Amino acid sequence: MKPSPYSSWRPLAAAAWLLLVVCRALHPSRLSRSLEPRPSRPEPAFHNAHLRCQPQLFRHRRHRTRVSRSAGSSSPPPSPLPAPALLEGDGSEMPKIFDPTKVEAPLYEWWDRSGFFQPTANGPDEHNGVRRSRKPYVVPMPPPNVTGYLHMGHAIFVAIQDIFTRFRRMLGQPTLYLPGTDHAGIATQLLVERSLEAEGITRESLGREAFLERVWQWKDEKGGYISEQMRELGASADWTRLRFTLEPSMSAAVTEAFFRLHEKGLIYRGEYLVNWSPQLQTAVSDLEVEYSQEEGKLYHFKYMLAEANGDGRQYLPVATTRPETILGDTAVCVHPEDPRYAHLIGKSVVVPTQGRSIPVIADTYVDREFGTGALKITPAHDPNDYEIGKRHNLPLINIMNKDGTLNANAGAFEGLDRFDARDKLWSTMGQEGLTIKVEPHTQRVPRSQRGGEVIEPLISRQWFVKTDNMAKQALDAATTGKLTILPTRFNKIWSNWLSDLHDWCISRQLWWGHRIPVWYLTRQQDGTAVTDGSHESMYVVGRDVNEAVRRAKEVWGEWVGEGDLRQDEDVLDTWFSSGLWPFATVGWPHSESDPDSDLARYYPATVLETGYDILFFWVARMVMLGIELTGEVPFSLVYLHGLVRDAEGQKMSKTKGNVVDPLDTTEKYGADALRYTLVTGGAPGQDIPLQMERVEANRNFANKLWNVGRYVFTQLEGLDDAERSRLVESLEGPITEDEVAALPLPDRHIVSMCHVLIEDVTRCLLAYNVAEAGKRLYEFIWDELADWYVGISSLRLQQRQDTSTDQADQADDRWSTLRVLLYVLLRSLMLLHPFMPYVTESLWQILPHPPSQHALIVAPWPAAVGDGQQMEDGQLPKDQRATATFQTLQAVVRSIRAARADYKVEPGRKIAAEVQVSDAALRSQLTDMAPILALFARIDPGKLAITQTATSSSSSSGVVHLVVGEGVEVDLPMADLVDVEKERQRLERQRDKVDKELAQLTARLGNKGFIDKAPAAVVAKVRAEADDLRAQLEAIGRSLEQLNSAGTPRQGVTEEDTAREAEAVSSGR
Repeated sequence: MKPSPYSSWRPLAAAAWLLLVVCRALHPSRLSRSLEPRPSRPEPAFHNAHLRCQPQLFRHRRHRTRVSRSAGSSSPPPSPLPAPALLEGDGSEMPKIFDPTKVEAPLYEWWDRSGFFQPTANGPDEHNGVRRSRKPYVVPMPPPNVTGYLHMGHAIFVAIQDIFTRFRRMLGQPTLYLPGTDHAGIATQLLVERSLEAEGITRESLGREAFLERVWQWKDEKGGYISEQMRELGASADWTRLRFTLEPSMSAAVTEAFFRLHEKGLIYRGEYLVNWSPQLQTAVSDLEVEYSQEEGKLYHFKYMLAEANGDGRQYLPVATTRPETILGDTAVCVHPEDPRYAHLIGKSVVVPTQGRSIPVIADTYVDREFGTGALKITPAHDPNDYEIGKRHNLPLINIMNKDGTLNANAGAFEGLDRFDARDKLWSTMGQEGLTIKVEPHTQRVPRSQRGGEVIEPLISRQWFVKTDNMAKQALDAATTGKLTILPTRFNKIWSNWLSDLHDWCISRQLWWGHRIPVWYLTRQQDGTAVTDGSHESMYVVGRDVNEAVRRAKEVWGEWVGEGDLRQDEDVLDTWFSSGLWPFATVGWPHSESDPDSDLARYYPATVLETGYDILFFWVARMVMLGIELTGEVPFSLVYLHGLVRDAEGQKMSKTKGNVVDPLDTTEKYGADALRYTLVTGGAPGQDIPLQMERVEANRNFANKLWNVGRYVFTQLEGLDDAERSRLVESLEGPITEDEVAALPLPDRHIVSMCHVLIEDVTRCLLAYNVAEAGKRLYEFIWDELADWYVGISSLRLQQRQDTSTDQADQADDRWSTLRVLLYVLLRSLMLLHPFMPYVTESLWQILPHPPSQHALIVAPWPAAVGDGQQMEDGQLPKDQRATATFQTLQAVVRSIRAARADYKVEPGRKIAAEVQVSDAALRSQLTDMAPILALFARIDPGKLAITQTATSSSSSSGVVHLVVGEGVEVDLPMADLVDVEKERQRLERQRDKVDKELAQLTARLGNKGFIDKAPAAVVAKVRAEADDLRAQLEAIGRSLEQLNSAGTPRQGVTEEDTAREAEAVSSGR
């Protein structure tokens, strides 16, 4: 076999790559693990540790060499390293198939170690290698749980964010995709507690400091897998800047945020209703509460009137789903317009078993159709009752302990579990004649996302953030255009939520997390003990214990020492620390005054991409905290993706057994196929049903592209050194207008369509329309490039080898064809790279490309984008006439293919055809392309005629007449193959379809409002379309007349014939 033109340097690249791997394996960071000393305090700080992949625990079966970096510190990118060797054999053979398992690991390692993921990757400047003249593009990664594993929710955000990042990097912007992980307070603590349970240990018996040491050990052992798994998907994040929400710099930022907000009066301590987890013994956020429809009971009972009633009625009937909360009732509420109970408003009723009198009140909240139309009000144990209680100044009676048992306010039921108390209370009420009935009832039950137990609304003393003014600022950011939310339909949801926002509970009764920086005075100067419950105001806020002591001395006197203070036991809500993510990760607050800092350079961020389900829990809080603490909206755009569901549209869950593991999927189909499937699976913000058939189809798409690359690779082997050098030089920039004009018509078409694609994809990505950009790429690469132009180039290259023309002319023609082929392919790779980075980079490294563009990941985007982030019009030449002509050829071919399929012509059988073209210029151009027409439509070249009018009577038996468009018709004389009756039916269906379309256009043209108001160009276009349809109707009518005048039944065909033809049509051959 002839040596590859690249065989001279491939062995060198392979040797360099081998040397890199060996050197890396011997690097000290691979032989020992460097750990920063753990601070000697209960909350150990984050370790700047080299996170190592542990194969026995790592879920992905494919081995990946780990990139060892010190997390949390940026560094200048190293010089680009040699690309990994991707050819086989002696370095000259391109693999026959694309095998992701062989290329993903070495390519990712090469990208990362070459510094391509860092914001300095695409060009140095006078300041630390960053160009000041270009605005950075910053994407903060939503921090996943540090001890978690990759699921499809992570996979989709990695895919979308990485597309944004790679696109902007290729545009030449300094691009920072900032990764990190979250300490995940409740989730991580719960995992460690369960681990301790297996040893017979509780966290209480272990003690806070020892327990936290165990959590850090767990984090060190289990943490980091999620980051490794995101690498598997190709996330081009700057891992040198990896952040963790409990590392020292982040902890300092969290403390500072609490301190500043408290100083502003925006943080306070109070008793309010919260979501309480009896199992976890902590308040939990709304996001950690899942609601399920469950079969329960509706209990009807009597609320006895406290005084005699004139009409003899002694009770008010009430219904509830939670009888145990009757013990905490402080009112019964009816609708003010309910005639059944209007006379009882203002009266009193007696709480069963308690003897307390409570009022009957009126409120429009009551649903008169539910239950009895009378609602018991328990403000301390129901959020809706709590709001009603505030409106009517009702007292709060808490009957629940934090472990879910009843307290002293429950009287005789004290100490019982809430559900046991329910049964006992109902039994007691029955004995007292107070029960009416119990009926089945489907209800919405709140359960803990972590433990699964029923969440209890509970009045609890917690720390809160005042959100009224902060919410207004966040709302104003969206209405004034400082913040854009995509899809735009979420603006209304954003507005509704922020307009009715309650204060935010930020304290959690956990040990793992950011401990609240509040210190309480434990004794007075005379030694008298100070209790938390009786002296709420006796505390100070400090950034550390030393500042707390200093501030305490200022408040209470110099006698106060560290031993007189006790730090708050609670930690902050995880959403509080992650709410600082966009600015704390780049140096806030310590570098606020440094104009050359990362904070000045990379904040505010550009885009925050995440799932719509955490729009309020995370995004809104980032906006509120960002504006309040930095004075700026933390990002200019919020892009919301939908949830990934199973093929049937159901939510994935372990219980249903429908969870699809992304790493299992990438193992089978490759990361490119999964990424492409996720981002093109639906419109922005809509849920995505994940179908494995689509993943497989997109794997086939990658293989289709690989086959195109392999075909080009093979064709290039015939070039000599001079031709090859000239070819590479020609690829530096776009083909010029003069060069396009000199090309053959099929080449002018493919180049023009390629340029249209570049502009369309660029505009789509600038507008964050990822799915549409991906679909345009698929259509062009599969249809125009692979199915059409590759076949055309093969025909032309083969024809030139067979002709006896001058060898120099043959070489020029061959070089020109190969240039167009490679030009279109390379630009397709550029456009597709953000979506499918592995297959595109692999082909880029295998095929010749400009020396200045050594890596596709940092190659310049094939279209210029101005500073205003708008596509510059007219920069890429296009020949619209050539495209229109070639599309006519395609329409003719598709019509003939469809007819062959309809009449089940054998796939390998070539038939005769007469193409009738009324326009002389078009006829001449189609004649020049007759070999292409014959090849793609399987026409016998000796029996193909392209004429002005039919040369033989179309009324002869068995002629299929096709109307392609105005002025273009085809006769297929298939006397032995045509079923005349079936052809008649086909023409009648086509006539009915065209007639219907014409009727619609005629009605539109008959609408005076349309004629008067529509632009003249639009009206003219509609009229032209109507004229074309009329011409088609006339041609169809003539065909039907001819068919009715003659015809014979077609000969039968076998099932084998049908199968072969179907396969041929579906494959596009």
